[in-house]
Amino acid sequence: MDSARLVEVVLPGIVTPEGLEIRHGAVPTAGRGQLVIAMEASGVSFAEQQMRRGRYYDQPPFPFVPGYDLVGRVLATGEGVDPGLVGQRVAALVKVGGWASHVLVDAEDAVPVPDGLTAEAAETVVVNGITAWQMLHGRARVRAGQRILVHGASGGVGSVLVQLARAAGVQVIGTASARHHEALRELGVVPVDYRTADVAARVRELAPGGVDAVFDHVGGRSVIDSWHLLAPGGTLVAYGSASTRDDDGSKQWPVLKILARTWLWNTLPNGRRACFYNIWAGRALGRDRFRARLRSDLTQVFAAVDRGDVTARIAARIPLARAAEALRLAESGTVSGKIVLTP
Repeated sequence: MDSARLVEVVLPGIVTPEGLEIRHGAVPTAGRGQLVIAMEASGVSFAEQQMRRGRYYDQPPFPFVPGYDLVGRVLATGEGVDPGLVGQRVAALVKVGGWASHVLVDAEDAVPVPDGLTAEAAETVVVNGITAWQMLHGRARVRAGQRILVHGASGGVGSVLVQLARAAGVQVIGTASARHHEALRELGVVPVDYRTADVAARVRELAPGGVDAVFDHVGGRSVIDSWHLLAPGGTLVAYGSASTRDDDGSKQWPVLKILARTWLWNTLPNGRRACFYNIWAGRALGRDRFRARLRSDLTQVFAAVDRGDVTARIAARIPLARAAEALRLAESGTVSGKIVLTP
């Protein structure tokens, strides 16, 4: 790929993966407080799968460049930014714009990547790692010896979450299709087949007194079942509505229903808690505190990978120009780990 030219993937509207467009242009120039990152790895997440259907609840209007996060080398810095950053590998959470050969970001949003991590390994735990860390240690505040239920335990967020939990001495029950069960057992997770088993009944067999936390990205009926599986004092963390990915109608409605339910449940005097997690909700803390928390949490996750507590799981490496193939593979549900786009 020509390093002197910008190459980016554009989502023009509600299209099939093959409807993605490749656009070429000039490499952006860093303004004051900004830097240009030459992308080395960007991930395919569930967010992009929803966005191409117009189903991500706060996506920008079409057309736009998708790509929730990226890792790359600093190519250039703008006024007020240390020029010594040029050549350093950094990670950034951008929500959109990551599927490009060159990405312009605010310097304060770039997090250094440890020398021991490759760009692709680091990419697997940017949005997935921050999400898992904040839900596990921030929202649910799990402790050693507790037992949790993770839906989608072999998925992008779920696979990082179960590894962080096991490293913290937490017992984990994880839902996944049967082909992923052996891999989960190797991580010390008790698998439950969500395709064939009555998940709620099976979890009650494994944890008759309930679980201390449930992490639910499924939404819909699953959120209600998850609430009823909590032990006294337990926490439900809902963080998505995957079951409504292909639905018609308002893209906000599935999230609003979850928010309404969590509000209602939190008024009940039973000691249980429920919340809807979104990584960007932290902006309510103020821009500086939000950035500081992201930097701190991602640094913790990178350290966990460096220690071997979390293994970077790369399902496929696919060139940026073949983003349609990567998105189609992600939507097939046949792979475990992160699909990584490379220049």
